[in-house]
Amino acid sequence: MVNYGAETTTDEVLEGFNLNDRHFMITGASSGLGEESARALSSVGATVTMLARNPEKLEAAIKGIKANNPSADLRIGIVDLADLSSIRAYVDNFLQTETAIDVLINNAGIMACPLMRTSDGFEMQFGTNHIGHFLLTNLLMPAIQSGKNPRIVNLSSAGHTHADVNLEDPNFEKSEYNAWESYGRSKSANIHFTQELARRHGSYLQTFAVHPGVIITELGRHLTPELMEEMVERVKARSTSTDEAKQTGGLPFKSMEAGAATQVWAATTNDLQEHNGAYLGDCQVGVEGGNPSENGYLPYIYNETTAKELWALSEQLVQQEFPSN
Repeated sequence: MVNYGAETTTDEVLEGFNLNDRHFMITGASSGLGEESARALSSVGATVTMLARNPEKLEAAIKGIKANNPSADLRIGIVDLADLSSIRAYVDNFLQTETAIDVLINNAGIMACPLMRTSDGFEMQFGTNHIGHFLLTNLLMPAIQSGKNPRIVNLSSAGHTHADVNLEDPNFEKSEYNAWESYGRSKSANIHFTQELARRHGSYLQTFAVHPGVIITELGRHLTPELMEEMVERVKARSTSTDEAKQTGGLPFKSMEAGAATQVWAATTNDLQEHNGAYLGDCQVGVEGGNPSENGYLPYIYNETTAKELWALSEQLVQQEFPSN
């Protein structure tokens, strides 16, 4: 395995690659890590379908990428992950016109927002970060199954350490809402979803959950000074590395190119065949009990019973069952 790390960039990960025959689909591709992933992958020949809910922002992102790479093969998809009807409409249309997706990168997300509800009544972070991607991924499975060596990459986070999923009250209808607990639940859900995808479809599919690191993106648009202070204190409490990290919160910031590197690595490397379903960080396989700000994770994310129960709950919430293969 190549010795990549926290500062590895997308272009370094893709050095020597030719992806002319590969079709990638990326959610949340109008800005941030999604836009950078689309730029990097298309720079080495990949066809990239860029999904977002705002067509103007998506067009601007594509224009920016093509300014430096006019031959980039980029396609547009408009879908709102906080609206199940939008997801169903997009997939219905896609499956009528397209045949295969080689790699799906579920990159979109929302973080630490006030208590809000999706169009279908789900708590916004759980509904967008998990339920929206759960439905999109499963509806797209016929196209993914038709892909060449297909993969699914789910963007999670060290934020999973804030909280595991709550299967009894997933939408904060009974318990008091906390923005970081909600975010943690949704990021843990992303990992449990990855694990269950590997169990259900691992005979033909590789799937990984990714911690990108700390990057300044639009994901942080809801952060207040109070939420930032709470986050730092939470990080200090969970830090397992150096004394300095415990004092400072251990939050090293990354460039956009380094932040997107792990998901691009997960989407393209041949070094992870023995690690299907793994949690990744800093372009490395995760370490149980390691520093969450790097590639460490808490053991509850690998609870098979939780993953199966979350899948069943998610099917119930979207009112559709999805078979194993």
